[in-house]
Amino acid sequence: MITGERMAAVDANAAALGAPRKQLMESSGNAVARAVREAADPGARVAIVAGRGNNGGDAFVAARFLDGTERHSASDRDASRLGREYDVTTLLLGRAANIGTDIARENWDALEQAEYDTREITDSSEFALPDADVIVDAMLGTGISGDLREPAATAADAINDADATVVAVDVPSGFDADAGDHAANGVEADRVVTFHDTKPGLEELAADVTVADIGIPAAAERFAGPGDVDLARPESRDGRAFVIGGGPYTGAPALAAQAALRAGAELSFVAAPDSVAGEIQGYAEDLIVQPYEHDRLTPEQVDGLVDTAERHDDIVVLGPGLGTADETLEAARAFLESYTGPAVVDADALEVVPDLETDATLVCTPNRRELARMGGPDTDSLRDAVDEIESFAAELGHVVLAKGVDDVATDGERTRISRAGAPGMKVGGTGDTLAGIVAALLEHADPFDAATAGAYVNGLAGERLAETEANGLLASDMLDEIPAALWGDADE
Repeated sequence: MITGERMAAVDANAAALGAPRKQLMESSGNAVARAVREAADPGARVAIVAGRGNNGGDAFVAARFLDGTERHSASDRDASRLGREYDVTTLLLGRAANIGTDIARENWDALEQAEYDTREITDSSEFALPDADVIVDAMLGTGISGDLREPAATAADAINDADATVVAVDVPSGFDADAGDHAANGVEADRVVTFHDTKPGLEELAADVTVADIGIPAAAERFAGPGDVDLARPESRDGRAFVIGGGPYTGAPALAAQAALRAGAELSFVAAPDSVAGEIQGYAEDLIVQPYEHDRLTPEQVDGLVDTAERHDDIVVLGPGLGTADETLEAARAFLESYTGPAVVDADALEVVPDLETDATLVCTPNRRELARMGGPDTDSLRDAVDEIESFAAELGHVVLAKGVDDVATDGERTRISRAGAPGMKVGGTGDTLAGIVAALLEHADPFDAATAGAYVNGLAGERLAETEANGLLASDMLDEIPAALWGDADE
């Protein structure tokens, strides 16, 4: 089962893998045409009611397939010389000039150029269904929910009142493919042709549901891609990152905090010992450094840090550069036991997570050695240990983003592999940029989606830098590539 939101991400990933939406639309349209053939014999009257999105585009393709290009016998071929296999009328809700995607427009234009019976409905008061044996509902797809508005509302009333078999494309119009709800004025379908996988709630409809394989590669779900970034990408700057790190080391917390800013955080704070606060501030004037007395994190600072994070609804990054002194690890444990918000746990702080009792929402970002020390699989290849990492995350009760040549993100039930990256990213600091990116995305996405997208964005930033720097790549240079990896180049 797959939600409509996740299905959109899989479509985008498939396109990145070389199976573009245009190709998938041909397969989807063919599947719809097959459903019409199952519902009515050749010669039947078919009315397609289509919207201006890709759901309508699927139906435009179906109209071509119903023209008789697929034959079932010699007699069918002979009959096709005298006319089309089905009598198809396609009604477009709106003006063709306003069709929303290039591929849907191309398929509409193909119908018009081939002189199919096509009609534009620009006023709901002018909507009239032709007599039909089968009605194809292709008004609204998985991205639309809530009660139908005009002209779809009028069209849905007419479809529901018609004495015809109603075939819905992907989901009935008015059906929420994420929550499984159905609008009060939505289309009541007799048959549903849904694509790739069933959607939540479809099994509860009084309809015959068929899942059509449209050729989406399994890799589009298994591997992280641009669709996963779409699920987590911030629309605007928002949120505060609060990096608790530094002591023995200063570069790690500075990199994490700057990466959070590059990935959309509005403000980025670093809480660090006063002995190194000035050095951390010196890395970037954009950081807000909050020093505390001592040369390392100790339990004395925990209450104040928790209060700050909770009061400002911060996204915490705990661990970069902390060191492994006993009192520091004690403080890290105490912080996580008291804190109730979202946090990325990285580096030295990972040691305290196993057996931790906490109400915080954690994303743990171990490299393969840290993963083994936490009690996870000890492996040279994270991809070869995907099942073991998933089981470990389920036992841990937190999202795990294991870092390696391939990154593995899992919440114990869902798992994605990010193949993005470059050999030069073995350099120190790239895990810190990853922690900062994930923290920024946690403001807008659930932990699993933030981890998956963060791994892909961090890897893509490294790939972009490697085009010019190759093995001279530095984590600090990757900071400049994060915005383009996350939002794309302005001229793309």
